[in-house]
Amino acid sequence: MEENIDKIFVYGSLRSGFHHPAYEYISKYFKFLSEAKVKGYLYDMGNFPAALPATDNAFIVGELYELKDTADFSWAIEQLDDYEGVRPEEGEIPMYRRDLTTVYHSDVTTEAWIYWYNGKIEEQPVIPSGDVLQFIHQKSKL
Repeated sequence: MEENIDKIFVYGSLRSGFHHPAYEYISKYFKFLSEAKVKGYLYDMGNFPAALPATDNAFIVGELYELKDTADFSWAIEQLDDYEGVRPEEGEIPMYRRDLTTVYHSDVTTEAWIYWYNGKIEEQPVIPSGDVLQFIHQKSKL
């Protein structure tokens, strides 16, 4: 298993409250552990959020999951990599990259995989709360 880490932190369409069909996949192979956060900035790219790591005290809000069966790791993570565009067609730049990050939850930390945006975010607005669900809800009230 890569790095022996079987947890994943999600902040966008893979979150339970996003109501995206991809969540069905997450809930089938991963069990919800807790609400969580990671150090980073979340940007509004229009149709999706983009996360970039940070060293300061900016946080991205999301959910922490653990693989239900560690024997499924390679297949399960490959499916998520495909969904996130980690392995694009030849000649294309990957949209996201999967890295390990420190996740803060329930007054403890753990390591988990995250998908960081791999493109340019020039002049894209920061989501101040770091929570894409809250951001979408606020935008819908305008």
